[in-house]
Amino acid sequence: MSRVTRVAGLRRTAMAVAASTVTVSLAAGCGVLDADSGNTAEATPAKGNDITVGLLLPETANTRYDRFDYPIIKNKVESLTNGEGRVEYANAGADAAKQARQLQQMIDDKVDVLLLDAVDAHAIAPEVRKAKDAGIPVIAYDRLAEGPIDAYISFDNELVGEVQGRSILEALGGSINPSAKIVMMNGSVTDPNAAQFKEGALSELKGKVTIAQSFDTKDWKPENAQANMTKAIEAIGKDNIAAVYSANDGMAGGIINALEAAGVSKLPPITGQDAELAAVQRIISGEQYMSVYKSYPQEAETAAEMAVAHIQGRDIQFDALTRDKVDSPTEKDVPSQLVSVVALTKSNIKSTVIEDGIYKVSDICTQKYEDECAALGLK
Repeated sequence: MSRVTRVAGLRRTAMAVAASTVTVSLAAGCGVLDADSGNTAEATPAKGNDITVGLLLPETANTRYDRFDYPIIKNKVESLTNGEGRVEYANAGADAAKQARQLQQMIDDKVDVLLLDAVDAHAIAPEVRKAKDAGIPVIAYDRLAEGPIDAYISFDNELVGEVQGRSILEALGGSINPSAKIVMMNGSVTDPNAAQFKEGALSELKGKVTIAQSFDTKDWKPENAQANMTKAIEAIGKDNIAAVYSANDGMAGGIINALEAAGVSKLPPITGQDAELAAVQRIISGEQYMSVYKSYPQEAETAAEMAVAHIQGRDIQFDALTRDKVDSPTEKDVPSQLVSVVALTKSNIKSTVIEDGIYKVSDICTQKYEDECAALGLK
């Protein structure tokens, strides 16, 4: 299982302490340059504005990739290059072999730089090497791919797990309760982020509750999480589950389906991640306790800036965007940026996903949720 080791340069934030308070860092605070920064004369560009960024995203089950990541990166690349740059996009649909073929096609197409969100961080390493040998830099996006990558941008993944674990404890009253039985629904073993989410969550939960059942969920698929949760219910008993750690929102939906199918009327606290629209609505209705909100616009825009700065030879800008360092199983001290996160609960929906323009109130507050939205002052 791939694992990121954080080294000197990684900065913790106050969000780790106040998980329910949103203070999402602005891009400028991380040394991010605005769209006009490409006009500076600090370096002689290796390439002009007529560049092609290859974007390889991992799957479609999580709606964020097509809804946020791709269009934001596309728009930012165009903005940074006065409309001359383009993004060549491919989504692997959770198929590692397909992604390898897509990456090879981009090498054949001679893209200038690659943004890679790996389906399988270990399996993709040979293709990363091929890109490197072809003179195409690879920036790992959201998941730390193995092989000779040039940079990495993601969220602070251990902090994600810590925020989820801490939220469970808060939901259970905040005290140590070894008799409280928790089910852990972790992500896919092919995703190195999943190991970090799990590690962060366990750092909060171990010794304070009982981890009665734990699963690594194949391909992050909600139907696999639902099947795993059905097994957990059979093993523990539907009335003996104090809370469920779900590593993301899609799986939380499958978990809820399993609990309701088993006849559970009062759902236990269930975590999530990604602030998917369905999850936000479940939080409003009380079916899901929380999600982890991650500023996709910040991550995606910064990734685009990193790619353009790197391929244009603007080293000062690139260094400003990659002040952290991480280790992968194959590379040491990879230049990186780790973006912080915040717990999303009923109390801060307005100040997070609505204020940041992720969703409109009308997107969330459909007829089914009118009463709950009114109670929260969402209108």
